[in-house]
Amino acid sequence: MATRKINVLAYDGCMGMEIFGLCDTLLLANRVARAMRGPAAEPLFDVRVSSLAGGNVVAAGGLTIGTRKFRPSSDLLVVPGRDIGDRDGCTAPQQQLAREVAAIGRAFARGAPVASMCVGAFLLAEAGLLDGRRATTSWMFAGDLARRFPLVRVDPSAMLIDDGGVTTTGSFTATFDLAMHLVRHAATPKEARAVARMALLDRRPSQAAYADSDMLAKPSGRFADQVHSWLDARLAAPFDLAALAAAFHVSGRTMLRRLQAQTGQTPLGYLQAERVNLAKRLLETGQRSVAQVTEQVGYLDVATFSRLFKRLAGQSPAQYRRSFHTRGPEAVVSS
Repeated sequence: MATRKINVLAYDGCMGMEIFGLCDTLLLANRVARAMRGPAAEPLFDVRVSSLAGGNVVAAGGLTIGTRKFRPSSDLLVVPGRDIGDRDGCTAPQQQLAREVAAIGRAFARGAPVASMCVGAFLLAEAGLLDGRRATTSWMFAGDLARRFPLVRVDPSAMLIDDGGVTTTGSFTATFDLAMHLVRHAATPKEARAVARMALLDRRPSQAAYADSDMLAKPSGRFADQVHSWLDARLAAPFDLAALAAAFHVSGRTMLRRLQAQTGQTPLGYLQAERVNLAKRLLETGQRSVAQVTEQVGYLDVATFSRLFKRLAGQSPAQYRRSFHTRGPEAVVSS
């Protein structure tokens, strides 16, 4: 197979790890393929880190990255995310990156597939590449992406979505999921397995288990805030839309309409998400059984709650506990 030319578009403020993580994983794939095929084998990937002007760019945290001058022709253009320390800087119009956004749009128009890492999806969306497509980004910013670009079908739980030549990935270390996605398409199954084993990279179908509603941006709205506070105080109580509406002197229909308009969520949807969020915290610490956690968050039937938990968290409660339960400092193996 021909060597795939990968063009990574660096810019001031981008996340260096996303660039280096992708480049080094693809370099490892080249080394593995050569070892298996023989020294005369062509590399799987030719990776080029570029910027519009060429020369050095200053990544997030002050790291300097040397780049070559951007060229639009490649088999894949990859766009990293930017520093997420400034939420507004990530989600507001990227005016300082307008030239990069235009270059991304031109490259795609010329036929180059495009991929983004983490919040790099916002640059693809500004270029118009995500309109009418399924896409993902960091779970922390998925709601922002959906609100800013309503034509994009955002899936906040997906780790990677490939939709018609436009690929988007989840949060930060999904860089490695993108790298392995590329490796699986370019290498043999045996070579791809070898790369995954050497790099300790497993398939991760969802980022839902990592989501924490406490870290999400809260849609502003006094009515919604008051409703959420009312529901929070009755988290384990049976949901009663009529009682909720009566508490705020509105009809049930008005309650649903106003809350949907302010948050994009129904009262029951909010309550279910908060119950799952509480269950996550309970499963991460302590020794409560799944049945005890189920009861504490307001459910009588373990099977019913387990289905809800898996739908929102991507794992069953038992699987989540095995993945995230904390028993104190990690044991250190010494000789």
